[in-house]
Amino acid sequence: MQILVTIVHVLVCIILILVILLQAGKGANMGAAFGGSSQTVFGSSGPAGFLGKMTTVVAIIFMLTSLTLSYSAVHKGKTVMGGAAKTGVEQQVIPVQPQQQAAPSQGAAPAGATGQPSTAVPQQAK
Repeated sequence: MQILVTIVHVLVCIILILVILLQAGKGANMGAAFGGSSQTVFGSSGPAGFLGKMTTVVAIIFMLTSLTLSYSAVHKGKTVMGGAAKTGVEQQVIPVQPQQQAAPSQGAAPAGATGQPSTAVPQQAK
């Protein structure tokens, strides 16, 4: 939907530029250059022509597509993974403490033939 609105918006922009550039200005006739213009600056200029009406319609479409695109940018749709983090079971993080390894003593006996460690206790110096 947003791609379609974006394409329409770009096309309307181009059409609006062309329609505005095709229009003649208020002082475009030759008599206005020498001061003989019959049009007043802020007064009525007569009935609007085809280009004037087309400019109005294209400008309204431009504004509507602009508002639609800005609304869709702010209110993005939900994604597939959007609610995954919120619905999962919360796990508590427990900090891992490094284990202290005992230094091997010189009097330790090797393991027995059965694979069981020996129960020899190292002797302390007095």
